[in-house]
Amino acid sequence: MKPLTKNMLRSINQAKGRFIAIILIIMLGVLIFVGVKATGPSLNNSLNKTVADKNLSDVQVVSTTGFDKKDIKLAEKVKGAKAETTKFKYVMGGKSKVAIALYGYDKDSKQNQLIVRNGRLPKNSHEIVLDKNARNKYDYKLGDTFKFSKSADLKRQSYKIVGFVDSPQYIDNQSRGVTNIADGQVSLFAYIPKKQMNLATDTMLNVRFNSLKSKNTFSKDYKNAVNAKVKKLKKEFKGRAKQRTNEVASTYLSTLNQQQKQLDQLKAVNPTAVAIQQQKLDTAKEKILKQAKTTYTWQTRQDLTGFSAYGESSDRIAAIANVFPVFFFLIAALITFTTITRMVEEARGEIGTFKAFGYTKWEIAKNYFYYALSAGLIGAVLGAVIGTETLPRIVLSMYKQYIALDWVISSTWQTLLIAVIFSLLATVGAALLVVRRELGEGPAALMRPKAPKSAKKILLERIKPLWNHLSFNSKVSYRNLFRFKSRMFMTIIGIAGGTALILTGFGIQNSITASGNQQYKDIFSYQAVVKLNENANLSKVDRILNKDKNYRSNTRINSTTAKLNYDKKQVNDVNVYTPTSAKDFKKYVHLTTNLDKNKVALTKKTAQLLNVKTGDKVKVTLTSGKKVNLKVGAITENYVGHYLYLSPKTYRQKFGKLKTNTLLLSLKNQTSAQRKHLANKLLDSKQVMGTSYTYDVSDTVSKMSTLLRPIILILILLSGILSFVVLYNLTNINVSERIRELSTIKVLGFYNNEVTMYVVRENIILTIVGIILGYGVGNLLTAYILNQAATEQVIFPLTIHWIGYVVATLLMIIFTAIVMLVTHRKLKHIDMIGALKSNE
Repeated sequence: MKPLTKNMLRSINQAKGRFIAIILIIMLGVLIFVGVKATGPSLNNSLNKTVADKNLSDVQVVSTTGFDKKDIKLAEKVKGAKAETTKFKYVMGGKSKVAIALYGYDKDSKQNQLIVRNGRLPKNSHEIVLDKNARNKYDYKLGDTFKFSKSADLKRQSYKIVGFVDSPQYIDNQSRGVTNIADGQVSLFAYIPKKQMNLATDTMLNVRFNSLKSKNTFSKDYKNAVNAKVKKLKKEFKGRAKQRTNEVASTYLSTLNQQQKQLDQLKAVNPTAVAIQQQKLDTAKEKILKQAKTTYTWQTRQDLTGFSAYGESSDRIAAIANVFPVFFFLIAALITFTTITRMVEEARGEIGTFKAFGYTKWEIAKNYFYYALSAGLIGAVLGAVIGTETLPRIVLSMYKQYIALDWVISSTWQTLLIAVIFSLLATVGAALLVVRRELGEGPAALMRPKAPKSAKKILLERIKPLWNHLSFNSKVSYRNLFRFKSRMFMTIIGIAGGTALILTGFGIQNSITASGNQQYKDIFSYQAVVKLNENANLSKVDRILNKDKNYRSNTRINSTTAKLNYDKKQVNDVNVYTPTSAKDFKKYVHLTTNLDKNKVALTKKTAQLLNVKTGDKVKVTLTSGKKVNLKVGAITENYVGHYLYLSPKTYRQKFGKLKTNTLLLSLKNQTSAQRKHLANKLLDSKQVMGTSYTYDVSDTVSKMSTLLRPIILILILLSGILSFVVLYNLTNINVSERIRELSTIKVLGFYNNEVTMYVVRENIILTIVGIILGYGVGNLLTAYILNQAATEQVIFPLTIHWIGYVVATLLMIIFTAIVMLVTHRKLKHIDMIGALKSNE
């Protein structure tokens, strides 16, 4: 073995801690970078595999009058389309009379295939398979009888449970969608044999395109392709609704037309009686035409319950991955660069000796190159393997809100390549840079110790009253801090970075939770929205409400939805609220403006998406088709959804008569059962279309933070570990750099504790400064990530609770204390004579 190689191996053996520290820092940086970067795509690809294997339809269409073979042929005119129909409707049933999405089971169906979790699929007419939640939440078992309400209108009311299933249409275990029956929330889905449903025709059309199967459900490419297919389908179905209306109506109208002919023959005999009968026939015809009117509801996968939330969750992780790990990695790389630089500088004497012996510059440099390369590669490979194989799996395993997925762990070669390049730049780059600089000097200069930095007056010294009151040790510490500026800045950056990363972890979690809390406590003070029927009797509704012990009060509004356009930009599904009394409305919705004064208020996120400012005019298209231009008088705070608020005066000017169609209810805290009871009572009155509770929406928003919790905890944990390794490494560099100085003061009679404090006192000051700077950086980093993570529907207010600051501060203090104890033990056993020996 060559002397140079022997010397390098001996150096590694003597300073194992430093070599391991470099590997650890690089490993942590790569682990978090590669791991978090892989998590978002892994979530998407795992769900994508599940829905592809189970042939989830790309497009679903629900018809008010059903579908027949003509509709299947129409759908399949679109290139690549495979269409099939099924029976579907919302019914009530079960022990608690909950809302159920009921489907007709057909064993020959190729799309939306069920995932059996327990038992089997139906074989006989009296059998049913239930949503897995029926077993988990409602304690149903195989062999139990499940009973539907009479209003379900089925061939039989009771069915034997033979299986519990998951469906690719319902990926979110905690949500099954909304409906206009019961409390507005679908609790379960179920499948019974198709023929058991008393429906004349199939009511749902499922369409799938094989060309889209290979595309990622959440990619823009897939979404654009599906939207293009929907346009083609709608084009094929243009005019079909009217044709279908006539087909359905003609069956019933033929009988009435026969009666009409008979009445025409009797007109001369008894004109008065005939006129009355004809009036009844006309009314019956109008009713039939109204009931036979065909409307289609189109939806893609993104409209299915849970899909958008799942996609947005992985997008939020991707947003975190674009900022958090990069910042983390930069800190790791910076500290590694400093460590390698210091290592080479310490070896000046050895470099000079080898140079004097006649070794070439490359022969000397390559050993340091190999040292840095081995440390960088070991750290990068370990980080890449551990990050790719653990982080995505941990997060996926904690996504219990969603159905069990087939795991697909994804990591791109670009991410791995970036991680390796950065690792080698931080290690090999530092080694080559410093060795090249050192080799520029002659052997004699290299074999002599580097001249110590000359002391200079610091700013604090110029403040005489303060400086004169400091102790000798304090003066030394402050002067040393500014004497070794690079080490000071590195330590501050390390501490500030660690504090900021920990604080950011808490901030992301707190801010996502805060969006729901602030929306449904600070902005909305109502707990339920009651949608009234067209000719509802409000006095009947009030009587039901007044009988409920949790009811407080209500305010009457007109609510509708609209599409907003401004300068080629568009926002859909905007809730338009107009109170009948602006003064009363203030108690239920707290706007940051006076609605009567400004007349039209638009919520902040909606204004941002449209790029609208106060004074601009937006084009408003209501669901009824009416279009008006409205001048935005104010922009108001809002965190969830899109809202446009009109004053009563503005509404009357633009739309005419202001009619109440919605009630906002103020309620005391209710249990789930109490919410269902009130909703059912209102529905039974025939005055109400449905009731929705803000609790359900708030709960959905709060689940966002629950989904991110696993990855946030991992980020906080790894940030803490990085902070500790950084602090430990920098302290070691500090001690080794000043070993002669520390040995000198020990020889001069300083006690062990005083020698330790000589170094640690500087650490304490730098830790305090780093923590304070970390607070600011943490807030900025959190704000940036939240801005990236915001969706079209939800924005997140920057919120970091005191516990985040406390944990970040305590961790830094604990790390400093641990490093202090380790340093103390090391300094107790320092070889003073060896350290003070001259290198010459």
